[in-house]
Parts: sequence; C-alpha cells; structure tokens
Amino acid sequence: MIIILKPGATKKDADEIIRQIAAVGLKPLYLPGTERTVLGAIGDERILGKLHIENHPLVERLSPVLTPYKLVSREIHPRDTVVRIDGVPVGGRHFTVIAGPCAVEDSRQMLLTAQAVKRAGARCLRGGAYKPRTSPYSFQGLGLEGLQILHEVSRTLQMPAVTEVVEVADVTAVERYASAFQVGARNMQNFRLLKAVGQSRKPVILKRGMAASVEDLLLAAEYILSEGNPSVILCERGIRTFETATRYTLDLNAIPHIKQHSHLPVIVDPSHGTGVREYVIPMAKAAVACGADGLLVEVHHNPKEALSDGHQSLDPREFARLMKGLRPYVAAAGRRM
Repeated sequence: MIIILKPGATKKDADEIIRQIAAVGLKPLYLPGTERTVLGAIGDERILGKLHIENHPLVERLSPVLTPYKLVSREIHPRDTVVRIDGVPVGGRHFTVIAGPCAVEDSRQMLLTAQAVKRAGARCLRGGAYKPRTSPYSFQGLGLEGLQILHEVSRTLQMPAVTEVVEVADVTAVERYASAFQVGARNMQNFRLLKAVGQSRKPVILKRGMAASVEDLLLAAEYILSEGNPSVILCERGIRTFETATRYTLDLNAIPHIKQHSHLPVIVDPSHGTGVREYVIPMAKAAVACGADGLLVEVHHNPKEALSDGHQSLDPREFARLMKGLRPYVAAAGRRM
C-alpha cells in the first residue's frame, strides 16, 4: 500500500506512521519527495486496514500497489535507481559497459583481456570463475583459483569485477573477491540463492532466465530487495523462441517495458543474446537506442583459444570498434559513458 501524506506533513509525522506500520509486523518504507512525502507498507493489507491510517489528519490518501512486485515497482519508487559497483554508476544518465572473458582461464589471459577492455573504455570487468555449463564435459571454471585471479587483476587495474555465483555455498567467497554478484539465467528462480545475495549488500546483476517472462524477472528481483539489498541491476540476455538463426532471441522489447514498470537499471548482454560475434555490435547499438543503461559484453584476447564461448566473444580490436561506435548513440540518448 502507498500512503501519500499532505504537503504540510513533517518527518516527525511520517515517523509516527512508520512506527505504527512496523508495530504490526509490516515493512514500512520512507520515500520523501520534493513536494510531499510518500510512505509504503509492504505486507498483508488486511492488517494495515486495522490501523485506519486513512483517518490520520496528515494522510491525504491510500493507494494500493497493483503489481505483484512491490519494492521493484515504480508505483513505490518513481525515480530511477542508480546502482554503484565500487563507485561505478549504473543507471540514471550513465551508460556503463562491463566487459571481459566468459571464463577466467589463467592470469595471463585475464590480465591481457582486462587491459584491452579498460583501454577501450569499459568501466567494470567481468569473468566467470564458476561456469554452469549445459554439458558436464565442458570447461566448468577454475573456482576459487579463478576468483583469486579475477580479484588480483581487478585490484591491479582498479576495475571493479563482476562474477557469477551459482550456489549459496559460494556466496561468501564471491562476496570476498568480487565487487558484484552475477546471478545467471539458469539461477534466476533459485530462490534460496536470491535470498542469500539479498542478505549481502553488494550489487547484484540479475539475468533474465531463458524461458522467463519479464514479470518473472521482476519478481525474482523482488526476492533480493525484500531481503534488504536495494542494489539490483536487471540484465536482458535473450530468451528461447522458435527461431534458430541465433543462439537466443535478444528481447529488446523488454527494455522499455521494464523501464516503464520498474525503477531498477537494466543492461543488455548482446553476446549471449545472439551467440554470434558479428551480431554483437549492431545489437549493442540497438540496446542503447531502446533505453538500456549499459552492456555486458564478452571479450577475449584471443577468442580462437577461448575455453568458453569463443564464438561469441569479441577480440580487443573489435571491442575497441564497438566502444567507438557506441559513443554517438550514447550521446544521442542524452547519456554519458
């Protein structure tokens, strides 16, 4: 429920109502605006009804939140959220590129690739230490060793690092060595994992499941926010359709839809979204045009030798071309890189 206070309401008045909401076991939200203060009450509306808050002299009106996701919704939080990954902003007027290899293979590969993406203008580094693969015979990642390599390169180049967490048992290690969690498509509805990263205060990049609706994605984000972590970045990475020309179908329709219904920043992964190296650059430009807040791009210093997803990874020269080509699109969208 949204509780809109009258223009003359003070912080003391808001605190009084918040105490009443909390006393009956509901979750209160304090959302001060420029003209008036808005409060939120998350939980069973029947319990809230017993408080008769609408009778308070400084309450203008109550309005129910109609969407099944509450904390993620623009109804509760009308302004865009900007999430910071170790100081690097994602959202608002910023357009942020996160780049690096699909998997951490060794120190040399990670350092060469990281140097290349930083030189081209990427703000954050990606690299997988734990790799959930479709085939049990594919490279599964270096695990803890990979995390340590990623951390060392991140510290050397002063680039915040993002890496995937695949199970609850790995949350502590990933939290120690990385600047942000990535929850992959296969784990989007792993609710125990979502709760675990929600109890952390590090940012979470939440990827849309390959067969998930937009509402499914937003409800998954709700799990994280409901545990107290507001720093969630949504990621469109393509969904399965009947089309076989590309690995997935990159659903760019989702970007303006999410922007209309949620305050959370949204980035696009054109590497997984297409699975085709040659399509990454045009789809990255399209992502800017439809309102995305950034990109998650796979880059490898030598894709022919990559142990994971080399066919969709850009080499350093292609990535530099991507970054140069993006700048006029980003400027036209009224953003800055």
